[in-house]
Amino acid sequence: MPIRMENVAIAVRDLEATVAFFTDLGLTVLGRDEVSGEWAETAVGLDGNHVRLAMLQTPDGHGRLELFEYLHPAAIETEPTQPNEIGMHRVAFSVDDLDEALAIAARHGCHPLRGVATYQDVYRLTYVRGPSGIIVMLAQELRPA
Repeated sequence: MPIRMENVAIAVRDLEATVAFFTDLGLTVLGRDEVSGEWAETAVGLDGNHVRLAMLQTPDGHGRLELFEYLHPAAIETEPTQPNEIGMHRVAFSVDDLDEALAIAARHGCHPLRGVATYQDVYRLTYVRGPSGIIVMLAQELRPA
């Protein structure tokens, strides 16, 4: 059976702030919608499911993020995810210029968890705490192909 990755969906506290963060990093908005109704309740398994969402895409056209903000039921606040927790870990992006990406993230109040590391002289990378506590890995290849 053929299978392909469609998208990664992330519930966020503030849809507009999160869209601004990811579009400033270079993703584009494919569409926006507000969904609710029986089909949404059935698909998601949540009575009264009603969300605003935005679908974003990476410039290469292969990666997509679906960001959604719950209107009903109310979103449940949780502690920010830690890198060693079971479950959704992070979203990772390759960037051409890590310093530029970090400057963009900083304008959104988003900063590395610790600092920038170099992996075997192949990548400079870091984990950034993004909007709604999302962990975002940014990596710059040091030896482009």
